[in-house]
Amino acid sequence: MGSLSIKTAHKQQQTLTPRLQHAVRLLQLSSLDFAQEVQSVLDKNPFLEVAEDDEAGLAPTGPAQTAIEPAAPIESLEGFQTPATLPGDEAPLSPASDADATMGDEAAGAIDDFEREPWQSSSTSSRPSGDGETSIIDLMADHASLRQHLHTQLHVMHLCERDLLVASVIVESLDDDGYLREDLDALRSLCDLDPPPDMTDMLRGLQHVQMLEPAGVGARSVAETLLIQLHQQPCQPHHELAREIVERHMERLVRHDVCGLARELGCTVQEVEAACNCIRRLDPRPGWRLGSTVVQYITPDVIVRKIRGEWTVSLSSSIVPRVRLNQMYADLFQRHRDGKHSELAAHLQEARWTIRNVEQRFATILQVSEAIVRRQKNFLEYGALAMRPMALKEIAEEVGLHESTVSRVTNNKYMSTPVGVFELKYFFSRAMATATGGTCSATAIRGVIQTMIDEEVPSAPLSDAEIARRLARQGLNVARRTVTKYRQAMRIAPVEHRRRVA
Repeated sequence: MGSLSIKTAHKQQQTLTPRLQHAVRLLQLSSLDFAQEVQSVLDKNPFLEVAEDDEAGLAPTGPAQTAIEPAAPIESLEGFQTPATLPGDEAPLSPASDADATMGDEAAGAIDDFEREPWQSSSTSSRPSGDGETSIIDLMADHASLRQHLHTQLHVMHLCERDLLVASVIVESLDDDGYLREDLDALRSLCDLDPPPDMTDMLRGLQHVQMLEPAGVGARSVAETLLIQLHQQPCQPHHELAREIVERHMERLVRHDVCGLARELGCTVQEVEAACNCIRRLDPRPGWRLGSTVVQYITPDVIVRKIRGEWTVSLSSSIVPRVRLNQMYADLFQRHRDGKHSELAAHLQEARWTIRNVEQRFATILQVSEAIVRRQKNFLEYGALAMRPMALKEIAEEVGLHESTVSRVTNNKYMSTPVGVFELKYFFSRAMATATGGTCSATAIRGVIQTMIDEEVPSAPLSDAEIARRLARQGLNVARRTVTKYRQAMRIAPVEHRRRVA
């Protein structure tokens, strides 16, 4: 019978230190998330402060700049200039303070606001404007929301109090697209009326809402919003046919089955196509016309320019945090350091780690971007058709990093080029064999497919099988399902939806 025993053994294993784990996590963040992370550390760490461009040691990214200097070591950061005065020292008086001291209170009070010139007045933007004057607040654009716009129209209509309340409840139930997704029966309980409204009152209130601008608001389906817009438009040729298509043949319209619609309606294909063109000019989301929708723009991390015939890469100055070590606080802490200030010591160490991580992050992004540009010059010169296949391993070997590190660097990082803004991962694609024995990138094949579709005849668009056959004639052996996958990735409609009658 076996016996229990305790044994000790020595073994070695690699583990990530907390500092390295934190650096890896920061490296894969996007520019916006990284800026928020640095700002949160800046708000709670007394040893970090915001620095200007010249103080932070960051090279400006002007039109003629090619790249920033390599990241400076932490010793040079600790040698930054400290403020001119320490706490307790007297700061030199500015010319404005000297003048105020010389004039005295009586002289300063003698100047009245009405005696000043307009350019001499202070805080004019915050003061209310007088008669005939316009303040800067009056010039600000007023982005009224959809509900505010509809409530304004309801209050100028001659409605009784009961109908106005019912219509207001319906307006508050609309979504951002302008649709009424809630059931009218469920909205009855929200109307504080005595007696409670019935379905007739709710339908009458919905009718009042559907009469408002923008046309089509208050609809309960796409077909209903299209019909509302068609009814409010002046009568034009093919409008009656367009109404019939929307009312009874919405499924064929979605599939763009022009021939099937012509058979069902007993008219020519040209008439159906003209009616479909009338429908395409309508707005399926009327609520988008109003409201202050926040558009999230992409801020590129690196900028690529061609200067004197050479492609150069530089970091975007808008993504580099203006942060530095407060040398004055660090020196004071080092002079009076003892065991009672362990929390401040942790803050100082965190500040140094943050600065190192900032330097390492942007130096790595710049190195990887430069390696990508060196390998993809033909893409910058000639477009997607000249994209060469490239793997993460190639860039990792060139810059001396691990593939996982390169993957983190290229994730959520963007490059601004003369031909557009692309994510760094866009430049990586697997190699596909050609009939001549060479290789071609998937991006180049997508470019060929895009060119074929752009040049196709609208009345006879190319199917995925036909595109695959044409690619094979060019020496690119691509399966039909692969063509479908690439077409869907480029958000191109299928052949039935692209067909147009001449």
